[in-house]
Amino acid sequence: MSFGFKNLEVWKVSKSFAKDEYELTSYFPSEEKFGLVAQLRRAAISVMSNIAEGAGRKHKKEFDHFLYLARGSLNETVAQLEISSEFGYLKENQLDLIEEKAERINRMLWKLSKSLEKSEDR
Repeated sequence: MSFGFKNLEVWKVSKSFAKDEYELTSYFPSEEKFGLVAQLRRAAISVMSNIAEGAGRKHKKEFDHFLYLARGSLNETVAQLEISSEFGYLKENQLDLIEEKAERINRMLWKLSKSLEKSEDR
């Protein structure tokens, strides 16, 4: 069986983003294991999962809805990274790098969403 979402560049970058989150949070203090660490990891996984789930839907409007959810999870992740940085759990350069990737994903999600809207108009 072939899973088309695996061919989407935005899914590939989102998967890399989730792996980055796991790596970064592995250095957080142990008292954050069930707090920020768990929340950051869930939100990052949610980005790629929503893309995959939406790609498997029958209608483009459904796919677009899941892209919307992925953008929400991405924003949640960035907000949590910001507070993690303020708590001193991340270095500024780490935050900058991961936010650059988040911005790239956001642009890709936006473009994919717009392309779905245009293809529905036809």
